[in-house]
Amino acid sequence: MAKGKLSTRQVEILRFIGTFAENRDYPPTIREIGEAAGISSTSVVNYNLNKLEREGYILRDLKVSRGVRLTAAGEQAAGLTSRRHGVAAVQVPVAGFIFASEPVMVGDAAQTSSDEYIELTRNLVNDSGDLFALRVKGDSMIDAMVADGDIVVMKRADQARNGDMVAVWLTDRNETTLKYFFRENGKVRLQPANPTMGPIMIDNPAQVQVQGKVVMVMRQLAN
Repeated sequence: MAKGKLSTRQVEILRFIGTFAENRDYPPTIREIGEAAGISSTSVVNYNLNKLEREGYILRDLKVSRGVRLTAAGEQAAGLTSRRHGVAAVQVPVAGFIFASEPVMVGDAAQTSSDEYIELTRNLVNDSGDLFALRVKGDSMIDAMVADGDIVVMKRADQARNGDMVAVWLTDRNETTLKYFFRENGKVRLQPANPTMGPIMIDNPAQVQVQGKVVMVMRQLAN
């Protein structure tokens, strides 16, 4: 069973192995993995592959040059799944909660949720890289069809255009919120989609750190 905590580089290696094999129908070589991960030394590539193998994320056949493939745990860690019924699927980790309300202090509620994923077919998302999901708490985005209990699928990003729905971290307050983003007259306006709530005006744009953009909303059906 996979259990080790992976570095960013190791996740990138898993993702490269998975996407390479999916696109070409055969796995990459050690040298190709190194080039993709920006590692010039094959021994360093082997070190990372050995760890991934020990922890159950990959299987290796050392007798052949293209003898590496992802396990189910490796596909999950990379945010990929095997093709099922001819349709490529991707698993997106549920990273915790985002507050569609007044901004909420980081740490006031659980921000992470371990070992939980949602599975989407790739035709639902144009780009499967750097996706994560958040459960919505609050109703400040209700007119944007985002209600309390829904799940928003996010594309990791640190920049936003006017009108993007984004998850932001307000660094001076150590608070997070989900809102529409607007940059106006040297300030940032975080606009709710609820007529009963007013915008949040931030005088110093440097205090607004975009964490991701909403690319999909999964509605929570009422019982």
